[in-house]
Amino acid sequence: MARPLRIEYPGAIYHITQRGNNKCDIYVNSLDRLTFLFFLSLTIETYHWLCHAYCLMNNHYHLLIETPEGNLSDGMQHLNSVYAQAHNKKHNRVGHLFQGRYKSFLIEKEFYLLEVARYIVLNPVRAKLVRHPKNWVWSSYRLTAGIDDPVWFLTTDWILEKFSSNSRVAQAMYEEFVHDGIKADSPFQYASNEGILGSQQFVHFIRDEIDDGGQVEEISQAEKKRGRLSLEDIFTKEVLSEKKRKEEAIMLARILNGYRLKQIADHLGLHYSTVSKILNKNEKSGNSRSDPQ
Repeated sequence: MARPLRIEYPGAIYHITQRGNNKCDIYVNSLDRLTFLFFLSLTIETYHWLCHAYCLMNNHYHLLIETPEGNLSDGMQHLNSVYAQAHNKKHNRVGHLFQGRYKSFLIEKEFYLLEVARYIVLNPVRAKLVRHPKNWVWSSYRLTAGIDDPVWFLTTDWILEKFSSNSRVAQAMYEEFVHDGIKADSPFQYASNEGILGSQQFVHFIRDEIDDGGQVEEISQAEKKRGRLSLEDIFTKEVLSEKKRKEEAIMLARILNGYRLKQIADHLGLHYSTVSKILNKNEKSGNSRSDPQ
């Protein structure tokens, strides 16, 4: 299995988990949980994050974080560091509070954010700590459902607007949606080995765009000097005027000249998923001709 990558770019969304060292509790009492939420709120403010959901269990926590500035690692290092220091000082303990680095899945917003948000707030139910998510006060469920007054560091607009423009109706539909998920399968069974949860096009796009360090990269000057055909040379006016020739040119740009999906899509003014579908269609067509069943 491939090792999960640290993929960071502006606008990326993550499901994050962090566990206690040797499975120890990271919250001893309610004050510890309030302290963590305080540091989480400061981290959200400092790093300009959006928090769509959270759940504080006993020996681990879950976060659903959107990073407009692509700075997850910096923010997580800060959050875990300041909380661990405060926790150790308060409880007169030494050593690591957390078990290694946090784990994260990159989430495609439109396809899986709702599913992951539901998965997070249902953790206490799956762990048989409570029978209903509203009975666990240390998650974002009660805030999103309108049971408790909102807090500034939790972003509920995106989730609720997926149900209704009327806040009361949206909150009721959200409660029903979460309840329907109690017996649902984990969405993470559909994640890629690299830790990407999204459509086939999204996974294809991310795999195509990341460098070895997990950063979405732009075309470099060195790449431009490798002698490959330019996109202008590949996509001439004559080629663009015919659908079949255009699709063949996309294959040429991707497979023989090594252009990334985003580079091709941007040049043609298309969404990356459109380019991915064309590639997949032509690859399947080629396979069916050469290897009939």
